[in-house]
Amino acid sequence: MKTVNHWIGGKTVEGASGNYGPVTDPATGEVTTQVALASAEEVDAAVQVAKEAFETWGQSSLAARTKVLFAYRALLDAHRDAIAELITAEHGKVHSDALGEVARGLEIVELACGITTQLKGELSTSVSNRVDVSSIRQPLGVVAGITPFNFPAMVPMWMFPLAVACGNTFILKPSEKDPSASNKLAELMSEAGLPAGVLNVVHGDKVAVDALLAHPDIAAVSFVGSTPIARHIHTTASANGKRVQALGGAKNHMLVLPDADLDAAADAAVSAAYGSAGERCMAISAVVAVGSIADTLVEKIRERAEKIKIGPGNDPASEMGPLITAAHRDKVASYVKGAAAQGADVILDGTGYSVEGKENGHWIGLSLLDNVKTDSDAYRDEIFGPVLCVLRTETYEEGVALINASPFGNGTAIFTRDGGAARRFQLEIQAGMVGVNVPIPVPVGYHSFGGWKDSLFGDHHIYGNDGIHFYTRGKVVTTRWPDPSDAPAGVDLGFPRNH
Repeated sequence: MKTVNHWIGGKTVEGASGNYGPVTDPATGEVTTQVALASAEEVDAAVQVAKEAFETWGQSSLAARTKVLFAYRALLDAHRDAIAELITAEHGKVHSDALGEVARGLEIVELACGITTQLKGELSTSVSNRVDVSSIRQPLGVVAGITPFNFPAMVPMWMFPLAVACGNTFILKPSEKDPSASNKLAELMSEAGLPAGVLNVVHGDKVAVDALLAHPDIAAVSFVGSTPIARHIHTTASANGKRVQALGGAKNHMLVLPDADLDAAADAAVSAAYGSAGERCMAISAVVAVGSIADTLVEKIRERAEKIKIGPGNDPASEMGPLITAAHRDKVASYVKGAAAQGADVILDGTGYSVEGKENGHWIGLSLLDNVKTDSDAYRDEIFGPVLCVLRTETYEEGVALINASPFGNGTAIFTRDGGAARRFQLEIQAGMVGVNVPIPVPVGYHSFGGWKDSLFGDHHIYGNDGIHFYTRGKVVTTRWPDPSDAPAGVDLGFPRNH
């Protein structure tokens, strides 16, 4: 059986704890790999390696850093198929979706390649007599990233390229459910010329996470995952004096107004709800239909959903793959099975779906629930599977009020032909990312990604300018160089004079 070990100090390091976790092929249910689970002592050893590497990497030139990043970008491009195959084998998503994940991660690598302009400081000359003031940004030291199973390549690439470009060293703790992609990313970074110890991958479970959150030599923690864990990460790491960005869960809404192009809205709803089997924090999981268009919209969504081809991720004919684990599949199915008792109309029930010859895979079909109530479990919880809820309101105002009442505020979208309504929506809605006729409004790399309310804990969004600010800290330097002709200034106990 294949074993995935840690990547520390520029090389593979075998697990020493004796503990291993299973990694399954979601399409077959077969355990194909075991992953080493680090002890607190192993985490500490990785941190010490990163701490030592920071002594030189933190002082390295921007030219040296960007040389590595440009080489890394080329290697990622050359190996994108291989990375995507690892994702499909352990996560289950179809190959085209896995390729898209790698492409979105590459955007942040490209942003990091341009770090020279992003780290430019500011200078004010002659603020007083021969006094200049400058502002600079410097790296934090050793920083850590804890990433989820649903994007095993993209989310790590949202973190470590910017962190190391800013001069930090990095400890990555990926999901133990699909760990291989992270090791591949680290190996390619080493091949690109990154010095040993700058990027390290430590696999593990809660033991490793808790060790990272408490470690005194880690300056900052980035996290993407569920809201309960994000809240725990933020609370614990902050209490230990760390800077924290913790991105949590979501219940993303799509408001469809009566004037919308209903075919475009139905296409978008199916794509955004069921892509990657709904295992996206930016998935549309609730459509809010306004006025008389609800029946027509639901029918159009049903027609499209019934045609989606579900199968193994490595089959080019498949449009949607299995879920990550059998336990997660069963949890998702429970929401559909209980929906009718809580007042919903079950238009499509995908809970009995199976693939011939691969019956032990973690299969589930597409489910569509109509007339969903806001107090039902299917609406209140982040299901994280291919389940789309439809809610109905009579007016735009009711729709906005319904969305704003949600404790989540990650992403949302409006479908309409009315520019005035769209402008009003983007100002009134309480969410961090808004799409106008765009169902999944994930920002490009040079803008920042992040939600509001229970979807984000911490002050900084991820990547973009927020990401660069998160991985650096500001310093202001006030300088005075006396002129050779100056007479001694003498002692002055008052405030410095700026005029």
